[in-house]
Amino acid sequence: MNDSHTTFLLISLAVLIVLSAFFSSSETSMMSLNRYRLKHLAKEGNRGARRASKLLERPDRLLGTILVGNNIVNILAASIATVVAVQIWGEAGIAIATIGLTIIILIFGEITPKTLAALRPELIAFPVSIVLQILQKILYPVVWVCSSISNALLRLLGVNVSADAGDQLSVEELRTVVREAGLGITRSRQNMLLGILDLEKMTVNDIMIPRNEAVGIDLEDSLPSINSQLRTCHHTRLPVFQGDINNVTGIVHMRSIARLLSRGDLTKESLISACKEPYFVPESTPLHTQLFNFQKQKRRIAIVVDEYGDVIGLITLEDILEEIVGEFTSDMLLPSQDIHPQDDGRFVIEGGSAIRAINRQLKWKLPADGPKTLNGLITEELESIPETAVCLTVGSYRMEILQTKDNMVKSVRVWDRALDHGGPLPRSEPEENPAQ
Repeated sequence: MNDSHTTFLLISLAVLIVLSAFFSSSETSMMSLNRYRLKHLAKEGNRGARRASKLLERPDRLLGTILVGNNIVNILAASIATVVAVQIWGEAGIAIATIGLTIIILIFGEITPKTLAALRPELIAFPVSIVLQILQKILYPVVWVCSSISNALLRLLGVNVSADAGDQLSVEELRTVVREAGLGITRSRQNMLLGILDLEKMTVNDIMIPRNEAVGIDLEDSLPSINSQLRTCHHTRLPVFQGDINNVTGIVHMRSIARLLSRGDLTKESLISACKEPYFVPESTPLHTQLFNFQKQKRRIAIVVDEYGDVIGLITLEDILEEIVGEFTSDMLLPSQDIHPQDDGRFVIEGGSAIRAINRQLKWKLPADGPKTLNGLITEELESIPETAVCLTVGSYRMEILQTKDNMVKSVRVWDRALDHGGPLPRSEPEENPAQ
């Protein structure tokens, strides 16, 4: 009789340890679920995901149910283990039961099931959600009392338990999620998503075409010259101005004058009449706002002005889209003619080259939060207009000025300092620059 009683207690103890593992794995798996994946699966109709989402709407009740059940199980297991140990070893069994049960509970009731649940939360959480829903109803009175007391204590500590914890992601958090997506998103799509998120950090001034590089039609030029320029132009839309780009008359679409060009009937008057009213934007406009404005205004090109109203450049819809999807390979002006690779691993770069374009093409990290061109970066670093053969270091890059003209740097030899290996720099005269 005594042996059968002991056997029954040992079987009960084993069952209680299994139940302890169940509650431990349930807690970890439910709390480890990816909330965004859970919402997606619930919308797709996954029943387990729907049950888990319902339970997680009230985490206080869910945790209360799990912890009440887990504590009941562990206390019963401790009591039974003590009774069995005393029957076998006498009073020394109390210490033996305490030590033995602690080790067993830690290994089989806590560490192992919680580790499995943390690694495979959906595998555990979705099936156990059925049992947890039933237990939540059975233990509701006890859970309600415990949760009420717990919530009251939290309110005393200044915690608003009724406030929505919120699963909203900030832009930086979303950027991290995209970067850590791994195999879930291809590299090209990942870059596109990051490009969209980066639009709000950039302004029109960051990517605009500077006025000295802008291509347009000057009405003061002769008509044959205008005709020649229009026939050989690679752009679809061109600004039309009178003498200076500050005196913009309008924007002409090549389609509007194609027939006149083909018949040789183009005149300055017909060119002006084909122009659309110019669209001006401030240089400080964020790119995501300008993208929306292009859509709202049904425009694809805008004239960029500074705070004084002077024209400082142009921006197109394609310029913004390139920040998202990368350079368009169909652009007839590519590849860039401003960056000239050398046999020794260095590059000869035009001073007017945009830093963002250099970083994108060469995978470099030149500072782009200040001046927008290489010439501007160098003059800012030196705090003066440099002379030829001046060398400087910007971050991890070395620069040697090859030519200056009209108070600006025209060409620079640039390379990563890793190429130096501690050796002396080879000097080259400006006339040896292959870009000249």
